[in-house]
Amino acid sequence: MRRVAITGVGLLTPLGYGKTVNWTRLLEGKSGIISLASDKRYQDVPSKVAGIVPRGEKDGEWNTYGRIDSVIARDMSIFTHMGIEAAEEALCDAGWDGHLSDDAKNETGVCFGAGIGNVDELVEQMQIMMTKGARRVSPKLITKTLLNMTAGYISRMHGFTAFNHTASTACATGTHSIGDAFQFIQLGHANVAVAGGSEASVHPLSMAGFAKAKSLATAFNDRPAESSRPFDEKRCGFVMAEGAGAVVLEELEHAKKRGARIYAELVGYGLSSDTYHITAPNPNGDAAYLAMKRAMDRGGQSVQNLDYINAHATSTKLGDAAENSAICRLLAGVGRLPSSLAVSSTKGATGHLLGAAGAVEAVFTVLSIYNNVMPPTLNLNKTDLPEHLQCNYVPNNPQEKKVNVALSNSLGFGGTNASLCFKSIR
Repeated sequence: MRRVAITGVGLLTPLGYGKTVNWTRLLEGKSGIISLASDKRYQDVPSKVAGIVPRGEKDGEWNTYGRIDSVIARDMSIFTHMGIEAAEEALCDAGWDGHLSDDAKNETGVCFGAGIGNVDELVEQMQIMMTKGARRVSPKLITKTLLNMTAGYISRMHGFTAFNHTASTACATGTHSIGDAFQFIQLGHANVAVAGGSEASVHPLSMAGFAKAKSLATAFNDRPAESSRPFDEKRCGFVMAEGAGAVVLEELEHAKKRGARIYAELVGYGLSSDTYHITAPNPNGDAAYLAMKRAMDRGGQSVQNLDYINAHATSTKLGDAAENSAICRLLAGVGRLPSSLAVSSTKGATGHLLGAAGAVEAVFTVLSIYNNVMPPTLNLNKTDLPEHLQCNYVPNNPQEKKVNVALSNSLGFGGTNASLCFKSIR
């Protein structure tokens, strides 16, 4: 089976724009979560905090017309634009951009998705239709709301013709996109692929919906930086966030031949379906366990050698506990104690990026391996998980350690779960 390396990464998150800014701020314990209380649109929404990508011209801020022509950018939704930005950085980082030959373009594919995508445009155009009639609806409505537009634009802008594929699997979207691209390369459909997820659905309507479902954090509206607190005893729901993450995957020998920098090797992709409930995980963590076990097994890796897990852990009571149970079961299968494994959730810093979360966290996992540093779980002061089931959650400060094998988990609404297994190649 063909081996697959990660040769480029790109990030646009509430921590900032670019991999270096994100990684630095993550390790510094910075939070990208802010208050929405001053926005009157959120007056009746119980949760008034969110992870917002910083806009502007300063270092680490996103100039929305920085890489893309302003005329083209106005024709696309913000989630599409964000996805393109992350993909552009990843391709540049990999050295797979610029004047590529036709053969190079023909051997490159795109896998990019979103969970919700565009809420603003739908709401705005519905209001226009109801007040001014159907004739006034924008001709761009459909192309601004279709979830495959990010993949389509990236393919078109670069002339990549190997494949153009979109996953939309709620919070597992980014992970599925990367996993699918991994398998496409293994099967010989391409030698290179850019994959990831984007999301820009922070909006009063979507937040009201999640709040009614009792999913969002509401107890820290006056302390936004403390609101996302995975594994902590005071966790009370997730914090919605926006942004995008992307990786460039490349057939290993192809990458070596052109002298590409290799961050890590993607060796395993595990999938599972949780049939317990449409939004709540099975408390025993069965489905999460299966996804991780399959990723490890298919990657030919022993759980004895697992060094780190970037957990899905969104800061909900049920979800964090269920995933922790799954991790403990995985370790118990080889006789390891939970305390022997480092597990952190970077959502403490970024919030939950929904369809982009898996891609962003896969990048953080890859950077963990490449730099031998495990990022912290912010706001973790005391956990309520049983003492004998407690892992090393890397509380509040990064930890340096040789990271050879790592997992990145995504567990989505609808019971759709996925896990990626990465290993060091040095």
